[in-house]
Amino acid sequence: MKTILSIKNLNKRFGSLQAVKNVSLDIQKGNVYGILGPNGSGKSTTLGIVLNVVNKTSGEYSWFGGTMQTHEALKKVGAIIERPNFYPYMTARENLELVCKIKGINNVKVHEKLELVGLLERENSKFSTFSLGMKQRLAIASALLNDPEILILDEPTNGLDPQGIHQIRDIIKLIASQGTTILLASHLLDEVEKVCSHVLILRKGEVLYSGRVDGMSSNEGFFELQCEDSSNLKAALLQHPAVDKITEENGKVLVYLKTPLEASKLNRYLFEKNISLNHLVKRKNSLEEQFLELTNNK
Repeated sequence: MKTILSIKNLNKRFGSLQAVKNVSLDIQKGNVYGILGPNGSGKSTTLGIVLNVVNKTSGEYSWFGGTMQTHEALKKVGAIIERPNFYPYMTARENLELVCKIKGINNVKVHEKLELVGLLERENSKFSTFSLGMKQRLAIASALLNDPEILILDEPTNGLDPQGIHQIRDIIKLIASQGTTILLASHLLDEVEKVCSHVLILRKGEVLYSGRVDGMSSNEGFFELQCEDSSNLKAALLQHPAVDKITEENGKVLVYLKTPLEASKLNRYLFEKNISLNHLVKRKNSLEEQFLELTNNK
């Protein structure tokens, strides 16, 4: 699969603050990547570095397998990393035609991109009359005028109402379905879960997780147990080599694992120690539980 962007051990320091610490990520063609983390986690700084607007302290990144210089590669990249900035007295169409003129792109794409973001009916309306969501959709249309191989979005739904958020997410999914690779930064787990195939989770500039979104919760599981003698149960569990830690919640013992363990094998192990369970359920952490555990405990 073609590598669009490769980031290796990227670091950025602002004085005493290390905003990005050893971040590595490979972005393959055709996927939707999310950089997820709380505000101040280094998401925007990472995007700024690869877009050549922030200088890195150390580390490397290369576009399209390193076959071209960054300034040439960026001609194949569409990006929105700040609030939309168009002329308020000009119409949607006029603003996009101006972008085409500046970038040396044929105007023929304007109609197609306005239709893609659902603004064709408002093509002759002035930008000043647009809602925040419509302004964001026009910005996406603008970033797509050169048919980029990758679209980069920094907090694309920030400040939007629920309808605006829904529209932007639908547009992102539509763009991805047409084969454009997408990289978006967000502090919203819900956003990444709904639109991304892969995620890089950052906290204070450090990578906490990198991989498929559905892989975040698939490897993590825990047992929910209950029996008459919980003290004996806990003592036996702590002796099992697969058990990482145990906690109690609402009268049930929660068992977290460090290596995979089948429910039947755990049940047999406890039965051999004369512990009879009246409740045994294997549960998986939700993506939200995983995210909170990662970002709160590190």
